[in-house]
Parts: sequence; C-alpha cells; structure tokens
Amino acid sequence: MQAIWKDQVIAESDDIVTVEGNAYFPVSALRQDLVSASAHTSVCPWKGTASYYNIEVDGQTNANAAWYYPAPKEAAATIRDRVAFWKGVQVVG
Repeated sequence: MQAIWKDQVIAESDDIVTVEGNAYFPVSALRQDLVSASAHTSVCPWKGTASYYNIEVDGQTNANAAWYYPAPKEAAATIRDRVAFWKGVQVVG
C-alpha cells in the first residue's frame, strides 16, 4: 500500500495494520524527508495519546496529516511504531 499526497509517496509498505478503517504503516516506511514533527496531540479513550506529523511537499504543508501513538494503550498494541494518515492523503493499494 501507499500513502500519497500531492503526487508524492509519503509511505509505502505491504505490512499494514487496519484499525477503525485506518491503514497504519510501519514508521520505518515513512519518508522522513517529507515530514516534520507537530506539537499537536489528541486523546483516544482506548488507544491513548496521539502525536502528529506535518507533511511537506513542494513547499506546501499539510498540517497534522499523519498521526501515531508513541505509547499506545495495551488494547492498541498492534499500532505501536505505526503511522496513519488523513486530511487529503490517499491510501491506495
């Protein structure tokens, strides 16, 4: 599968975990040159606190368009070290 924004592949992997309809890619599949850490966080009652990445392509920023759980709760252990996307990022494959 691929995560694509502005015709750039942000992440690519065959090792996908799907939770609540979201495809979680291994963080190792993420193109680090296209993301930067965001200060934004959110809380899910059963997964824990999510952190976010901004995606940057051709001088354009898609703020908080990728998220991950640095310390997921036990119920969400399958998404540890994984990242998912939204805000116009297409997941195909």
